[in-house]
Amino acid sequence: MTHPAPSGAEAGRIATCRICHGERLTPVLDLGEQASADNFPPADDPGPDARWPLALVICDDCSLVQLANRSPDEEEPRAVESATSRTHASAVASRVATAAALSDAADILECSSAHGGSWAEALRALGHQVTTDALDGVQTYDLVIDNHSMIHDEDTDGAFATRAAHVAADGTFAIEFHHALPFLTRTQFDTIRHGHPVYLSLHAWSALCARHGFVVVDAWSEDVYGGCLVVLARRVGTPTARVGEILAAEREAGLTSAAGFADFAGRATMIGDALRTYLQGAAARGERVAAYGAGSKAALLLGASGIDADLLPVTADLAPAKHGRRIPGTQIAILSPDALVARRPQQVVILLWDLADEVVTQLRDAGLTETRFVVPAPQLRVI
Repeated sequence: MTHPAPSGAEAGRIATCRICHGERLTPVLDLGEQASADNFPPADDPGPDARWPLALVICDDCSLVQLANRSPDEEEPRAVESATSRTHASAVASRVATAAALSDAADILECSSAHGGSWAEALRALGHQVTTDALDGVQTYDLVIDNHSMIHDEDTDGAFATRAAHVAADGTFAIEFHHALPFLTRTQFDTIRHGHPVYLSLHAWSALCARHGFVVVDAWSEDVYGGCLVVLARRVGTPTARVGEILAAEREAGLTSAAGFADFAGRATMIGDALRTYLQGAAARGERVAAYGAGSKAALLLGASGIDADLLPVTADLAPAKHGRRIPGTQIAILSPDALVARRPQQVVILLWDLADEVVTQLRDAGLTETRFVVPAPQLRVI
């Protein structure tokens, strides 16, 4: 089933920043109208799929990079968690617990997202008590975790306030989010999507913390989902040296102003053009080509690059709920991994480029030992 056409607030351009409510918003990227990345029509639905504006602006006051328009309502998530995500959860949960100096009796609240997995089981395995997604009560906790959750909220300032109210007076607020620094420096334009209104930097997050009486006390990078940042904040505390180092790296990269994004659109176009040209060459040679992955990255990369079923007839995905459907905005059918292997493609484009190593191992073990694997971003490479 396709979404209704956008109208009113759904298509409305924002007038103020989602963090500081400032009105100085400068455009940095416009991807035109794109299909909603989490709407997977049945494969036999001819479309056309509804499209919404997809553009970025930066707040000149707090440096928040954000969608220029409000998004349509998100569909029920259909994805499954990767092995990489589960391994990450175990490691980062232990590190956060140590950094927050949690006692065995500590109470933890996790606000999780289907798009970022959960650390709850990993924390319980360490002996901690964990409550999940309980934001409607009055209890406070020694540690409140936001795991890729509030980045999906249109009211970022309000979402922070709700979570902060559950942090005990001497407690810690921890968050993991896809870091806007690698987003900018590695041209990860395909991480932009409807329903993900903010693209956080440590500068923007620090400004939000300050609005609510918190100070960032620690932060570090995690090599997952293309590059994430874990940040710890408390009502009183002194930042570690890592905090200053990350802030300096963001300034050096130009992440704090629109000027730093001056060539971003051109670099994004080059990535899409390179993949389309490569696939056109494979088609001219008569090679059997397929893809792997049907996540939000796939929908945006293909949609913005003008790639459809004539160049990529099918893709595969682990999520059974996506099988028999198609990538939004395209006619590219989604198969099971077993069905993909049975087709014996000569080349497979890994649309989940951040999981390339896991996917290549999985498909080679399944029998695609002679297949070439194409990773389209941040620069096209063939394995």
